[in-house]
Amino acid sequence: MIPVVSIIMGSTSDLPVMEKAAQVLNDFKIPFEMNALSAHRTPEAVEEFAKNAQRRGIKVIIAAAGMAAHLGGVIASMTTLPVIGVPIKSSIEGLDSLLSIVQMPPGIPVATVGINGAMNAGILAVQILAVSDDKLQKEFAAFKENLKKKIEKANAELKEVKFEYKTN
Repeated sequence: MIPVVSIIMGSTSDLPVMEKAAQVLNDFKIPFEMNALSAHRTPEAVEEFAKNAQRRGIKVIIAAAGMAAHLGGVIASMTTLPVIGVPIKSSIEGLDSLLSIVQMPPGIPVATVGINGAMNAGILAVQILAVSDDKLQKEFAAFKENLKKKIEKANAELKEVKFEYKTN
């Protein structure tokens, strides 16, 4: 299998969060790779990765980092591929990571999900890929319909919850 999505994290301490993105991709049967690269500790490896990702068949990059969180932005500065940033909660509740990722200069966008929002990063990667893949688009539409059904079921179950002053 040739990976089409690359999940990059600043260190393996991010793996418990990033496994959620991997699970989404796995569930949709999308080949992906996972690597630990650091914008600060392995900048040459990050540059090599970013400059060669598209040639290797990568179509979307998910980059996670905590604290200064420069990984996604550095990668985005060296590739034309879409980069999805996942801010990792590591200090000050992850706000430092979030702001580092969303405050990119003009021309170097990094799509950003919520703090520790790796599942949404995986879902966004699927949406991006589905734009040019009719089969994946149908699978994704079914996924969204299933989300709707889960909420409808939950709402029906709430009707059974009884309180003296509950009106529905």
